Amino acid sequence: MAGRRALILAGTGMLSPAAEALVRDGWHVVLPSRRYRPIAVPETKQGVAALKALRPRGHRPANGNGGREPGRALWVEAHCDRPRELATKAEAALGAPADLLVAWVHEQYRRSVLGACERLLAPRAPVVEVRSAGGPPAEAEPVLAAHPTQLVMVGSLSEIGDGRPLSHAELTEAVLHAMARAIEGRAASVHQVGQSRPLVR
Repeated sequence: MAGRRALILAGTGMLSPAAEALVRDGWHVVLPSRRYRPIAVPETKQGVAALKALRPRGHRPANGNGGREPGRALWVEAHCDRPRELATKAEAALGAPADLLVAWVHEQYRRSVLGACERLLAPRAPVVEVRSAGGPPAEAEPVLAAHPTQLVMVGSLSEIGDGRPLSHAELTEAVLHAMARAIEGRAASVHQVGQSRPLVR
């Protein structure tokens, strides 16, 4: 199977916008999770206006995506508490080494799951690792040190309003920004979105 491949590790639906963006850009995306959640895939069928716009044989109108064909998203039933089984299923669904890993895995399973899946990545494939902010400073180190990592630290409070919870839109924007940097081959960096809730003593 030609084209770029991405592995997205997260709870059901948590990183759906990231998966949808990659599919629109022609990626083959594998999503291991406990429950199935459909990912919107762009319609490839040409409408009447597109058919009317056809020029001589061999010409095809742009599909609004730079002429690229959309990719596909493939769900795999898997559980974070069985990391080796998850990696085996993801490997079969990928069909070749992944060119990108985007992960938002609970702290309890993060190291075991990412460690099991590291062998599925192409050499130096970039990683976007999403995690909750507020842990000790040592926790800011990426799990997969051999891969350039965009680390997204997620607070619980929005930076826009007073005490307002972080919105899904704010989180999505931060993840997509980190993902774009990863795909462009930019240097590893830490991204903070939202603020940590103050500790009550």
